[in-house]
Amino acid sequence: MRDVLPDLAAFAARGERVGRAVVTSVFNSAPRPEGSVMLRSERGSIAGGVSGGCVEGATAVEIEEAMTAGRSNLVTFGVSDETAWSVGLACGGTIRVLVQPAVPADVLAAATGPGGVVVATVLGGPEGATGTLVVRDDGTTGDGSGAAGTMEGPPAGAALSVRGAIVAAARAALAREASATVDLPLPGGGVLAVFLEAFTRQPRLVIFGGVHIATALVPLARALGYRTVVADGREAFLTRERFPDADELVVGWPEEAFARIGLDPATYVVILSHDPKFDEPALVVALRSPAAYVGAVGSRTTQADRRARLRSAGLTDAELARLRGPIGLDLGGRQPSETALAILAEMTAARYGGSGRPRSELVESGRDLDEALLEV
Repeated sequence: MRDVLPDLAAFAARGERVGRAVVTSVFNSAPRPEGSVMLRSERGSIAGGVSGGCVEGATAVEIEEAMTAGRSNLVTFGVSDETAWSVGLACGGTIRVLVQPAVPADVLAAATGPGGVVVATVLGGPEGATGTLVVRDDGTTGDGSGAAGTMEGPPAGAALSVRGAIVAAARAALAREASATVDLPLPGGGVLAVFLEAFTRQPRLVIFGGVHIATALVPLARALGYRTVVADGREAFLTRERFPDADELVVGWPEEAFARIGLDPATYVVILSHDPKFDEPALVVALRSPAAYVGAVGSRTTQADRRARLRSAGLTDAELARLRGPIGLDLGGRQPSETALAILAEMTAARYGGSGRPRSELVESGRDLDEALLEV
């Protein structure tokens, strides 16, 4: 949805009503994942897409009909293997698309906000179970544009249990950074189908240590969509000449710098100073934080000695298990830019649950390459 916000703003500036379609389920392989959005204005302008071929044309017609009727509809597009490529659904894929006469207010608010929100929309279940529920990454909720917050329709006594299940599933979708449709069992029997449209927070890369590897890491991370923050206790290391692309430079010792920055589940921490008086206090704070990733430079010997000192400082085995060190995937490179690439490769694998194995090995082990590509 965020990808089409500029188009939505342009349609609104022209005073056009806009309907939308969003992919809620993908079966087998398809070019666009769950959460992919297509918009159609009342004058026929189109933005975004739900597939890679002529399904867009059929979807545009569905949006137009939804806008005319003033109600949403759930549509399924599927093709055989022989005709899949011609219509943009590779490998005989099938997609299910929720077509809506307008962009829901709760979806627009989530897409334009800072993220960390899921809009959960009931797609099917007991008669009368409709509406949406807004779930935040801290577990709090708010009623959306329909009745899902009150859970009208499920059997008596099921509302609290179903709401809790939606919250748990929504938070899991945020952790995966992926939208999905889930079938939630109801206590009285049957299931509730809920589409979880995830709007994640922008990931942040927090680097402690303004060294040469950091100067290579910042522009690469920005290209992958990270907000970049570089911190160091040595002011001379943090100049705009060294870090012209960094979003923020923070001078301070680790405890002070991390307190100012704030480490949350969307934060990836990389410790590069290679100096125990900086590294170890930084690691104590980072490993006890909810940061998604914590890595530090250093050889295996350095890592072993560091872990022993951190354990003596009070860190638990579970906390130490979060430490990635030596940092980065083994790509064989040695230059700063190559080391930066290896670090980002490991961060990407951690972010999306990747194996770090070559894709050719995934095919040889029986996994479909298109499936692997979609997961990445």
